[in-house]
Amino acid sequence: MAIELLVVLAVVVLVAGGWLIRQRVGRRAALEGNRRPALEDRSDATRVRRSTTTASSTDAAVKPGDAEDSSASTTPTTLGAASSAAHRPTPDPSPTQRIRSGLRKTRGGFVARLADLLRSRPQVDAQLRDDIEEILLTADIGARTADHLLEAIGEQLDRDSITDPSAVWTALHRAAAEVLDVPAPALDVEPRCGPYVVLMIGVNGVGKTTTLGKLAARHQADGRRVLLVAGDTFRAAASEQLDVWAQRVGCDIHQGTAGSDPSSVIYEGIARARREGHDVVLCDTAGRLHTRKELMDELQKIRRSASKALSADREAPVDPHDIFLVLDATIGQNALAQARMFKDTVAFTGLVVTKLDGTAKGGVVLGICHELQLPVRFIGVGEQLDDLRPFDAEAFCDALLARSPDEATQL
Repeated sequence: MAIELLVVLAVVVLVAGGWLIRQRVGRRAALEGNRRPALEDRSDATRVRRSTTTASSTDAAVKPGDAEDSSASTTPTTLGAASSAAHRPTPDPSPTQRIRSGLRKTRGGFVARLADLLRSRPQVDAQLRDDIEEILLTADIGARTADHLLEAIGEQLDRDSITDPSAVWTALHRAAAEVLDVPAPALDVEPRCGPYVVLMIGVNGVGKTTTLGKLAARHQADGRRVLLVAGDTFRAAASEQLDVWAQRVGCDIHQGTAGSDPSSVIYEGIARARREGHDVVLCDTAGRLHTRKELMDELQKIRRSASKALSADREAPVDPHDIFLVLDATIGQNALAQARMFKDTVAFTGLVVTKLDGTAKGGVVLGICHELQLPVRFIGVGEQLDDLRPFDAEAFCDALLARSPDEATQL
């Protein structure tokens, strides 16, 4: 009897032990099963974070900024020449729209006031003419240009007996287009006595360095070999900024030592370009106040040095092919005053008006064209490489004034 009881107890113990073992194994398997997806999720999240961090680091390493003069807010990251193709200007299917977008603030100024005035008047009368005169005289186009436009509009209104205010807008558009259309030959970027040499001049902070970099990108995109010459040897970091542009665009650069004579740097740069077969030489110069005569006179020395380098071993003297004066549109009528002073010292061949996208004073271009009778060659309407646009009088006028008062304030 005792033996049978012991056997029964042993069987019970074995069964109970087996049941406990199976329970433990089941629970462990369940825990392992739950833990594995969590670990996999954490592993995936870790891989995502690592990938994101790597991508962000890569993006930060290659994201370029625009090199500006001393007034710039950002400095571009150095890029190798191998990546330059990705930053060259691309054809814009709508250049007028790009210019129109860049002139948005100007259209919100005196242009919008004119448009509102003409929309609110049922007919042309003496009061309307007085109101137009007031708006034009208070715009940044200059008193002389305002008088010229008023005279042109008045002659047409009197001749055609116009009574519809919308026709006044058409007359204004036509008169402005005539002011902007300054007769000038096309740029000869492949001259017989090459390389094509441009001197860039202007006061500090107008955007000369940026303009040079964007011009270099345009020429590189057209298949020309470009040499940038760092002729601004006085401003701190000027040469370094131009070097950043050279790497970004993928072109060569000629630099002198800090504080060296800018005339000699430009002479040596042009001589090097002739030796090495460059097609285009773009020369930076130090910014100078238009009120400092001695600094303005130095520009003549720079021009003579450039001419000497171009004329070496040639029968006839060769001058720099173009001298561009860079003007900052944000200073309005002061830009026109600067241009007058530079014109008295240096016979520059064209103008570059920058920062039009950041000001409501873009009407100053009208005053510049009318008073100086010199061609605007390029305008800056944004920060991208292709936002340095060749100036087209008709496209500019259409972007500034549009074709009707209703279109004038639309983007």
